[in-house]
Amino acid sequence: MAQEKRPDIKTLTSGVGLKRWYWLKSELLAEARRLGLKTTGQKFAILDRIAHFHDTGSKIAPTDVAPKTSSKFDWHCAELTPDTALTDSYKNTQNVRRFFKSQVGDTFKFNIEFMAWMKNNTGATLADAVAEYMAMKLREADPEYESMIAHHNQFNQYTRDFLGDNPRMGLSDVRHFWALKRALPSDDGRHVYERSDLDLI
Repeated sequence: MAQEKRPDIKTLTSGVGLKRWYWLKSELLAEARRLGLKTTGQKFAILDRIAHFHDTGSKIAPTDVAPKTSSKFDWHCAELTPDTALTDSYKNTQNVRRFFKSQVGDTFKFNIEFMAWMKNNTGATLADAVAEYMAMKLREADPEYESMIAHHNQFNQYTRDFLGDNPRMGLSDVRHFWALKRALPSDDGRHVYERSDLDLI
């Protein structure tokens, strides 16, 4: 059976068809501009926006509508203390950064895992957040610790998984098999490493 080839993005007219394939962000940006859609946001937000347009004809995707917040707390300038509770209006501001530096030292940095924790723990206090940050730093000290890779960064995840399974191979091998893998369709447009990838030609 002949291998299915990735179509020209301009020929696709359904969200399902679009999401079967891997697209570079630059390709999605160009298609969004061609269709008169917003081009802001991360790669998968743009992908969802184009898919929604194909399926509904609407240029405004559900993810383009910011959720309403009930809190008016201003994370940019409000006084922050260990007892300050995280609200649904929480933002990673310079004001928050200064608070954490005052608590844990100038080495404090936001990272993907900690930002996700802050976003997902409305009601917890900043004292709880400090404790969680310190716990994360302890985990990072473990020689076997692996940092979180953002969901949208498929290549980095593929690289980690590929090299973990094939320690004698290198980045040139990763790039070779990644190029073959991403040329194939998938159910959701995401491509993850599988040992069978080594059989791709």
